[in-house]
Amino acid sequence: MTKMENTFQHPEPNAQGYFGEFGGSFIPEELQKIMDQISVAYDECKNDPEYRAELARLYKHFVGRPSPIFHAQNLSEKYGTDIYLKREDLNHTGAHKINHCLGEALLAKKMGKKKLIAETGAGQHGVALATAAALVGLECDIYMGEVDIKKEHPNVVRMRILGARVIPATHGRKTLKEAVDAAFEAYMKDPITQIYAIGSVVGPHPFPAMVRDFQSIIGNEAREQFQQMTGKLPDNLVACVGGGSNAMGLFSAFLEDKDVTLYGVEPSGRSLDPGEHAATLTLGEPGIMHGFKSYMLKDSEGEPQQVYSVASGLDYPSVGPQHAFLKESGRANYTHINDKEAIDAFFELSRMEGIIPAIESSHAIAHAIKLAQQGEKGSILVNLSGRGDKDIDFVIENYGPEYGIESLLS
Repeated sequence: MTKMENTFQHPEPNAQGYFGEFGGSFIPEELQKIMDQISVAYDECKNDPEYRAELARLYKHFVGRPSPIFHAQNLSEKYGTDIYLKREDLNHTGAHKINHCLGEALLAKKMGKKKLIAETGAGQHGVALATAAALVGLECDIYMGEVDIKKEHPNVVRMRILGARVIPATHGRKTLKEAVDAAFEAYMKDPITQIYAIGSVVGPHPFPAMVRDFQSIIGNEAREQFQQMTGKLPDNLVACVGGGSNAMGLFSAFLEDKDVTLYGVEPSGRSLDPGEHAATLTLGEPGIMHGFKSYMLKDSEGEPQQVYSVASGLDYPSVGPQHAFLKESGRANYTHINDKEAIDAFFELSRMEGIIPAIESSHAIAHAIKLAQQGEKGSILVNLSGRGDKDIDFVIENYGPEYGIESLLS
């Protein structure tokens, strides 16, 4: 295995899927038997040279990996700090999600499954999974909140072109949490012929570790590339965090490098009032939802709190258990960026570097800028986890005039 391939050997989690006190599997006994089968199959796959060679082949020739690192010179000069971007937005399908979707699709095929099902918020996981399903010849159902279906219409069209069924979640706030609820409910009805390809480092064991492992190619590439470019490691890593897959993918290769500071950036939305944000690690507390223990935002009855973010992919009231572990251990820092700061960063990167980012990734860009403004002189490597094609209509409709863009139809 070269340095730039996935890392399938980590000290965490333990055999029961715990990162410290977080993680585990809190699901019905009948479903636990299925999860145990997935764990066994995944252990076989990650130690199978043929499986790993096929995944590496697809990453290179289908996805276009390795994704490059770009020195954002214009931003760097403006803010007096070297800012670099790990360009996951250049992957086939436009984000990091294809990394684990291909791994999950190949696993499902090996297990003899007929269908992939999943949730999606911004639609990037849905597009990536629909892409992987088409490639390996599996059916695909994507559950998506009704609000997000309207907001992320371009991705909905892509999923349908690829042959997936897009099934709206119409309860609650009709966003990502409700899409997860609906997908879990559908999976419980038939866990035999289908597999729930969870879209982040969340869910019951083995998914937080499995998705982390598939995404670890980001950090392995970045570590080698950055040293080739600069002769040293970055001083700071910055990535947005909803469930946390792109951040864990980047962080995983640097966890033992104590001189590298890690920043996970959550959405503080409209405000830090209940229901107006999704800053789980900032304001949440330990709890259990969707089959795993981690930090979560709770209402007065201890149930998942209503959450909000301008970025549909960050709109989730919990977070991956390894992030909770990294927060508790002090290894990673978790902070937050509000809607306005994220949209400002969306336009700044677009207009200064010619790169239109996803709104999710714009939260990370905004924090990198904030670090520079606060006097950070060390290098900053941002995981640019997705491109903004999916967000263009929404941004122009809601923010265009504020940034000097009037509708051509008005």
